[in-house]
Amino acid sequence: MDRLNRVPLWALALLVVGAIALVLAGIATLGTDALPERTGPPIEDIQVERTEFTPGEIDLTVRNAGPDPVAVSQVTVNNGFANFTGPEGEIGRLETGHLNIRYPWIEDSPYLIGLLTSTGLVVEHQIDAAVETPEADGDFFATMALIGLYVGVIPVTLGMLALPVLRRGGRRWTAALIAFTVGLLGFLAVDGTLEALELSAAGSGVFGGDSLVILCALLAFLALSGIDSWLKGRRSRSEASGASAWQLALMVAIGIGLHNFGEGLAIGSAYSVGELALGTFLIIGFAVHNTTEGLAIVAPLSEEEPRIPRLLGLGLIAGGPAVAGALIGGSVTSDEVAAGLIGIGVGAIAQVIVQLVPSMKDGAGRILNPVTSVGIAAGALALYLTGLLVTA
Repeated sequence: MDRLNRVPLWALALLVVGAIALVLAGIATLGTDALPERTGPPIEDIQVERTEFTPGEIDLTVRNAGPDPVAVSQVTVNNGFANFTGPEGEIGRLETGHLNIRYPWIEDSPYLIGLLTSTGLVVEHQIDAAVETPEADGDFFATMALIGLYVGVIPVTLGMLALPVLRRGGRRWTAALIAFTVGLLGFLAVDGTLEALELSAAGSGVFGGDSLVILCALLAFLALSGIDSWLKGRRSRSEASGASAWQLALMVAIGIGLHNFGEGLAIGSAYSVGELALGTFLIIGFAVHNTTEGLAIVAPLSEEEPRIPRLLGLGLIAGGPAVAGALIGGSVTSDEVAAGLIGIGVGAIAQVIVQLVPSMKDGAGRILNPVTSVGIAAGALALYLTGLLVTA
């Protein structure tokens, strides 16, 4: 026992983890060999993850969600055989394959595509209305970058410039604005969750479906909460050691930038899979919220002389990651992966709400009072009414 006490804690932890991993690997290897071979026909489960329409062609991305390899031998469109090219061999477990079907499809017409495997199993994929798929070219990614600017850099910078106005408005007006933002984000979190669950249901389910959405949201919330706590600790220590107000503002901007990266991921992935209404919702919600984040950045600078270049630099640090997130999210081609990325956005929203709620307290320490209650209701109602004007 005395010898174990002399071993560093990190070395002891690595030893325990290594022993557990070794035992589990042995069980997995020997246990598989000890089990009898499965008899009967192969279990085939192939799912269509993405459908793209180009003139005279239909491209399908399929994934093998079953335990056994699958080979697609024939393809039918509306119960008639169609010429196609695809993988030469079998598609292994969890692997994807691309099928190019040469078919003169008609705009807005419904199509039923059947995939006939080598064992005779038919997998059907219904398309309600055929629409030409926009190319993910330079224009698309330029649009994603522009959306990132709309959501991140511009509103954060505007919020920073609005500090003198809100300062004169007093605490009640600031609390009302924060309450409005909380109501808006709360409605957005609910709507984003429902859309993500619907997207995951349309996917192959290989990566967990609804569980992936919940896991991504939870991990994003916990990761951002941990980072936020660490940054707050750094700020507290910096204040105690006499750090400058600009250094404190920089730490706040970095923390906000991490949030905005997750927000950009959610927006880009929503647009990449055609969820235009959700994408617009996310833009509106995050843009309004990021305006209030600009106030948080300049809060440590209330006694400092404004320096426009530095303020713009802080706005770029806080809002710029939204551009990177939108570009990455915009390259997603799987409904299920897009649902997981939207789940990250939902987790980021929840963490932001947790951060904002304490700022709504009045002099008596109440979070819900007439001003904040009206503000929350107004925020939720505003986004709901906005949604009636947006079509998917």
